[in-house]
Amino acid sequence: MPLVTTTEMFKKAYDGGYAVGAFNVNNMEIVQGITEACQEQHAPVVLQVSKGARAYANHTYLVKMVEAAVIECPDIPIALHLDHGPDFETCKACIDGGFSSVMIDCSSRPFDENVEETKKVVEYAHAHGVVVEAELGTLAGVEDDVKVSAADSSYTHPEEVEEFVTRTGCDSLAIAIGTSHGAYKFTPEQCTRNADGVLVPPPLRFDVLEEVSKRLPGFPIVLHGSSSVPREFVDKINKFGGKMPDAIGIPEEELRHAAQLSVCKINIDSDIRLAITASIREHFAEHPDHFDPRQYLKPARQAVKDMVTHKLINVLGCNGKA
Repeated sequence: MPLVTTTEMFKKAYDGGYAVGAFNVNNMEIVQGITEACQEQHAPVVLQVSKGARAYANHTYLVKMVEAAVIECPDIPIALHLDHGPDFETCKACIDGGFSSVMIDCSSRPFDENVEETKKVVEYAHAHGVVVEAELGTLAGVEDDVKVSAADSSYTHPEEVEEFVTRTGCDSLAIAIGTSHGAYKFTPEQCTRNADGVLVPPPLRFDVLEEVSKRLPGFPIVLHGSSSVPREFVDKINKFGGKMPDAIGIPEEELRHAAQLSVCKINIDSDIRLAITASIREHFAEHPDHFDPRQYLKPARQAVKDMVTHKLINVLGCNGKA
């Protein structure tokens, strides 16, 4: 099947109590690892491209790699989505360039400015058969070009969501309930430690999510910054020469609960980076004589596939839902 929008996959996810995985892609191995896992698990998927990915890999290369994945994985719906589009021009370039979904992120601007720019993108996108994700509330953290301090972050105000969606016409809404971008989502001071001495982050604000859901019944909600930063990857990176003290993510059981509510799309990026880096560091340490990129990128690709498979089954619950 050709690239699809997220409309139908989100409707099924909302009604079915699961979420679709939205995974960021930057190169061929990442695209392959994600889509091979989804094909095997018969799961729908959103492949996301950030502004940073477009600068790194080139828009055309990324689109063509995703188009190749569509050919190689004909049994699953695949959407190509712009993650954190900063302005109308970037969104327009992606709409014109073959994307089936775009995000316009004006969440750091005043409410009326966010509405105005989002509405402009929605009108252009809908005229070209493309859907739009918008954002209310600001997530802390650092990921690509998104850099927000904890002091500047803010939870979504549920009383604003109805007006925002009505005025903009957006198709899905990313909200801030305590997730955060990057692998260092929380400082140790923000966390507690369990009996094993492992940092435990503050819980997500499900009260905000539930209030938003009441005000927008049936409307698809999105969670950004939802990597779990698995200890196995962090420990392996540190074991083989890395330095990632106190990296911490969102507990998977909280994400699973969100997926059972109104959250239809959960974004995962840092966990992909961690899986790849851990695999490559281990390979270099165990095979210092290797120099062929295929030798270390092949197991790295498998690490992505294994991680995505786990997310599809145990976190998102979207396996078998294609």
